[in-house]
Amino acid sequence: MNVRPRPWSDGDAPVRLRPWSEADAPVVLRAFQAPDLRPQAPLPVLTLQDAAGWIAAWSGVGHAFAVTVGERVVGNVAVDRIDGNDNGWVSYWVVPEARGQGVAAAATELLARWAFEERGLYRLELGHRTNNPASCRVATKAGFLPEGIERSKICYDGVRYDVERHARLVTD
Repeated sequence: MNVRPRPWSDGDAPVRLRPWSEADAPVVLRAFQAPDLRPQAPLPVLTLQDAAGWIAAWSGVGHAFAVTVGERVVGNVAVDRIDGNDNGWVSYWVVPEARGQGVAAAATELLARWAFEERGLYRLELGHRTNNPASCRVATKAGFLPEGIERSKICYDGVRYDVERHARLVTD
């Protein structure tokens, strides 16, 4: 079942979630030029056409939201890999100039609430490299509890990294 995300916000909070649009391609292109985000794109995002393709690729495979502060798009939160047990996998990123302001944690918290309340999921999981303490802070501030280390789980540019898995239940 593909549920179309509606805009979500936390009352008067400045962080809001809305569906991506093709007009957001310049933000996606700029975001994936950041050295730490570049290897995380499933395919290289080198042109506006690539960025529009990244946005379009979410159709039918998960639920991705543009994260906005005011009218400005500053990031992405998504849940995909939804299985028959009502579990989903969460991912997030924020453009470099919006980092360190609590945007990613607030957006991830909003996404979790949306996934539980609107999508009916029971369990959300996410993972981050153990050498990325900022991502760990996002996860814990958004209510995701650590569950353990997955050794050498991912590989970027020939280097293997351990990943810490976190999860949040609808009952948390």
